[in-house]
Amino acid sequence: MDEIDSFREAGKLASRIREDSKRLIMVGESLLDIAETIEQMIAEEGARPAFPVNISVNDIAAHYTPEFEGTSALGEKDLVKVDLGIQVPYEDEQGVMNAALSDTAYSVDLSGENGKLVQASSDALEKAIGMIRPGIKVGDIGGAIEDTIKGFGFRPISNLSGHMIKSNELHAGVEIPNVRTSDSYQFREGDVFAVEPFATTGQGYVEDLEQVEIFSLFEPTTLRMRQSRKIVEFVWRNFGPLPFAERWVRKEFPSKLLVSAAFKELLQNHFIRGYPVLREVGRGLVSQTEHTILVTKDGCEVLTR
Repeated sequence: MDEIDSFREAGKLASRIREDSKRLIMVGESLLDIAETIEQMIAEEGARPAFPVNISVNDIAAHYTPEFEGTSALGEKDLVKVDLGIQVPYEDEQGVMNAALSDTAYSVDLSGENGKLVQASSDALEKAIGMIRPGIKVGDIGGAIEDTIKGFGFRPISNLSGHMIKSNELHAGVEIPNVRTSDSYQFREGDVFAVEPFATTGQGYVEDLEQVEIFSLFEPTTLRMRQSRKIVEFVWRNFGPLPFAERWVRKEFPSKLLVSAAFKELLQNHFIRGYPVLREVGRGLVSQTEHTILVTKDGCEVLTR
């Protein structure tokens, strides 16, 4: 497959797994079991995750993947956001192996009381998709997302955004804001973007928590601990530059003490970077809906439909 067909395949797989995974979102279900089941579904397709499955509940907006041996379960009042991605390998014209990526998310309201909030992010996504074509500015798409969400009586989250995707690169520099901005980048034919509106009952802003479960390799440096070097080798061999979960590493290396010490060294030496769990500052409920799109000559193709 060529690059574009590989992106289409990554989107198609993500769409199928997203829809299949919805049956897992039930009161009493373990968050860890849900995440690991979805990741197993990806493996059964002969693919790999583009990042750890995120399961963010209520006022947690993003970057939460369950802890190793985590025991949290879904409650009957929870608003659940599931964010997943797929990587599909392909060989470029120079014979170099690359990975085409997809990114998609949905929200489930277990309480039955927050349907409008879920619809706000979903309708904002559809509004954005309907507008995207070559020459349209990303800041104008942000304005449409903002207007749609506010039309439901909620706020968009201003410091979360959609993002350009390139091979091997989930966040490739250009963002699609969820509010109106003066950003003048214009969509171009062939661009791949993840569009992901977030709507909230809170203040419309997220903050970092101390908890970090997702990491990626950052800058190489000299490592003292043998365990640190072994972890880096494992991560690079299995996940490359893409985000990985601490629980994935702990499954491979059973000594909790050694892994903790290794992660400390890796972070202190800036060999890896962490992505803190993000919480809405007003503790408002958050919904999210996301598709990966390919900009075409006359509009855009939704790869994860």
